[in-house]
Amino acid sequence: MSFSIAFVAGVTPTKWTRIWGDRRPDVPLTVFRTETDEQISVLHDGRAEVSLVRLPIDETNLSVINLYNEIPVVVASKDHTIEQAATVLLADLAGEHLLQDPDDVPEWRDLADEVRDGTRRPLPPMRDLDETMEQVAAGVGIIIVPHSIARLYGRKDVVSRPVTGVPDTQIALAWITRETTEDIEEFIGIVRGRSKASSRTDAGAGAADAAALADEAQPELRSDGRPAKPPRKPKKTDKAKAAAKAIRVAAAKAKPAVRKRTESAPGRTRPTKNPNKGKGRGH
Repeated sequence: MSFSIAFVAGVTPTKWTRIWGDRRPDVPLTVFRTETDEQISVLHDGRAEVSLVRLPIDETNLSVINLYNEIPVVVASKDHTIEQAATVLLADLAGEHLLQDPDDVPEWRDLADEVRDGTRRPLPPMRDLDETMEQVAAGVGIIIVPHSIARLYGRKDVVSRPVTGVPDTQIALAWITRETTEDIEEFIGIVRGRSKASSRTDAGAGAADAAALADEAQPELRSDGRPAKPPRKPKKTDKAKAAAKAIRVAAAKAKPAVRKRTESAPGRTRPTKNPNKGKGRGH
């Protein structure tokens, strides 16, 4: 028996798979990369039990946990003007030719000169991102992608810079809710940073835990129908701070009074008052 994990291009699951190997050496992993258009289908057709996906996705019948955000970058040829910038404003790319479907980057689409005036030319044949990067390197156009994608397909003859005005993308863990298993619970614990002792392995709680992760609990309502304020959670350090304060107070009370020393430090002199200062001359 093995546990299968799919991950979309740009995600690096090595840390989590290594922890899995330490905790569950009895269950070998099957790990494989997917393209964006199949990151969910691998769950529905049974090829993977969990999938590390790039949002948005169709979440029907799925449980989804957000893991982290990716910043967007613009990628252009090495001699492009963006090479001199630390960050690029989206508005500064309005005159560029995007080597993507404009609907993939609607923020650029709404500003683009070639879309507004109808001069956008057809995209050249590109079967994958490797071929797209070749077109970018040749100066044909630019692309706007998550940073991890730019890094994965990076070349020496292209340059990438963070671009403002485009929202971050999110990486998430997804699985079919009704098929939550002990192994899935274990992997959830790993990606969420739980220790081995606290990792959930109770199969009976699997479905309930999946539902709790997928949907936040509804808040309690007050008599007027508005959400009640959640009670303040006591901080873990409150008791420790109180105990430390009590110790300091007790120590201060038990400490004998020490007379303050006023003599000078060895080798140093202190100025003394002149007993005749203020008296008239000749006295």
